[in-house]
Amino acid sequence: MIGIGGSSMSGLAQMLFDKGYEITGSDNTHSHAVERLEAQGIKVYIGHYAQNVPGAELLIYSAAIHPDNPERVYAFEHGIPQIERAVLLGQVMEGHKASVCISGAHGKTTASSMLAQTLLDCGLDPAVHIGGRLDALGGGTRIGGENVFVAEACEFAGSFLHMKPTLAVVLNIDEDHLDYYGDMAHIEEAFFNFCSLVPESGLALGWGEDERVKKLFEKLSCRCQTFGFTDQCDWYAKDLTYSDHGAPQYTAVFEGKEICSVQLRVAGKFNVLNSLSALACAYELGADMQKAADALNNFAGVHRRFEHTGDIDGVHMYHDYGHNPVEMRGALSVACDQHANRVWAVMQPHTYSRVKTLFDGYLTCTEQADITLVTDIYAAREKDPGDIHSSMIVEGMKKNGINAVLTPTFDDTEAYLRAHWQPGDLVLTMGCGNINLLNEQMQQHGDTKK
Repeated sequence: MIGIGGSSMSGLAQMLFDKGYEITGSDNTHSHAVERLEAQGIKVYIGHYAQNVPGAELLIYSAAIHPDNPERVYAFEHGIPQIERAVLLGQVMEGHKASVCISGAHGKTTASSMLAQTLLDCGLDPAVHIGGRLDALGGGTRIGGENVFVAEACEFAGSFLHMKPTLAVVLNIDEDHLDYYGDMAHIEEAFFNFCSLVPESGLALGWGEDERVKKLFEKLSCRCQTFGFTDQCDWYAKDLTYSDHGAPQYTAVFEGKEICSVQLRVAGKFNVLNSLSALACAYELGADMQKAADALNNFAGVHRRFEHTGDIDGVHMYHDYGHNPVEMRGALSVACDQHANRVWAVMQPHTYSRVKTLFDGYLTCTEQADITLVTDIYAAREKDPGDIHSSMIVEGMKKNGINAVLTPTFDDTEAYLRAHWQPGDLVLTMGCGNINLLNEQMQQHGDTKK
């Protein structure tokens, strides 16, 4: 498995390993995901070399791995079959009576995790494949029974078009992966093609106040239901209020009938939508709705989603996986509900292409924070084109009135924070690269006075 440390690939590796397959893999870097796989006895090579492949009967690669990768080249030359990650996931999904595939530009992992925990607590024994770590699962995958498969459906490179949904969820449709799609019209087309995979007896479920989702649903031939904040949607949140720390509580209503009361532990207005989507799926699958509500009330979140990583010098440290402007803005809205002295946003921009295509959004997405620190761009699968740099983001932020500072490395960022923060502040690191390791680094160093 090439790129075995990726969020989806590592989960798929675990799922295949648990089914009895012999797995090896490679990745560019040694990560926590790699460590967990190695602890299971899975051999992982660091670096991509032809000599990693001999002995393999099947080569699995992610959409980010190109045909000129040395391991793929070896497989081509020696007749070893190759299969893309999403294709294999679609095959693993087949055979289940119901396959719930949760898509959207934002919120997929949280909504998928909410549904997985709900179905688990309702006794429906789901098979699960999500792109995050959920304590209720002990990871991101679960083999489960043959009735229900819950999967996170990512639109990157059209990956979700290889899935076999009987229930497709569209949380939202927004700009992202423009390096692949080029423009919004092609993104909308991809979501239409994804939902068109649902059989006429299946169900498409989407946010009814998203204009792109509404337009999409008008063209589908399967049953469609919507969720949202108003009674114009099939499912909506009635009597919505928030706790002092921004955790929503509401009564879930379906087609005019009150179904259950929900009191979430996770904060944020967007989690109303995530939880409504999970409730609607659970209802469609025949779950006990009181047990479903109880499961959501006990849902404590997913790792790397507004996760409290510890306190240092009286400063509250959090991390969030959000990596595009909309997600970062949402994560900061939750941070600002925590009644901190000051809120620090620490941004690790992710991939040069994303920064280029969404550049203007990055220049204002941290405006809710008191201070913004920006690290170097995390390249991930890309090579530095030489025409985009984090200093350009900081310069643009300053022109928009944001107190922004360039701190290229983790050491630079830690030094600046420790020199300027005060007890009662909140620091939120954001990004889907390795920025979470900054939290770990600082936690290991501990309080300054020590």
